[in-house]
Amino acid sequence: MKKPLLIVFLVLLVDQAIKFYVKTHFFLGEEFHVAGNWFIIHFTENNGMAFGMEFAGNYGKLFLTSFRILAVFAIVWYLYDLVRQQAPFGLIISISLILAGALGNIIDSVFYGVLFGDSNYEVAKFMPPEGGYAGLMHGKVVDMFYFPIVEGHFPTWFPIWGTEEFIFFRPVFNFSDSSITVGVLMILLFQRQFFPKKPANTDVQETESTINPAT
Repeated sequence: MKKPLLIVFLVLLVDQAIKFYVKTHFFLGEEFHVAGNWFIIHFTENNGMAFGMEFAGNYGKLFLTSFRILAVFAIVWYLYDLVRQQAPFGLIISISLILAGALGNIIDSVFYGVLFGDSNYEVAKFMPPEGGYAGLMHGKVVDMFYFPIVEGHFPTWFPIWGTEEFIFFRPVFNFSDSSITVGVLMILLFQRQFFPKKPANTDVQETESTINPAT
């Protein structure tokens, strides 16, 4: 269990270090162009799911955070069971990455509202004397990676979105989102190795042969 825990720890360390730096050095909406116009650090926050998707209202936020916590308990149990059964190490790595990503965003949702001041129009302070910008479990997830690699407009003949602006890749995301995505992609790409088909039940065949020796 040491290696999965190390993976989770390292992902959380990198994720929270990046978020802490962005939160305490950028005001909301500020951006820094790392490589031209296709790799940008763009500070934004969201109340909901991965890649900036939203979930309605305060009750929706509370429900989503609670659901995430329950999901993490389920993932921890599944990971423990995989290690106990000596599952393929690649699958253990994949689940560890998914777990680490989920935990990284949960930390934001649960604690950031209490730990940080508001980022609107100013750089947020860590542990401000006047208190944080929200209550426990109502924090916003910090996102910063933006890759608008291709920008343009849909052609006029294109259904529904004709002439509208097109950006790939539009969502702003964080290191935790990347960890979850890599874990899921690994499972999809290597599912045959991770979940090999079990051989036919030879015991049933042997029993049938004993009962019907003529066959």
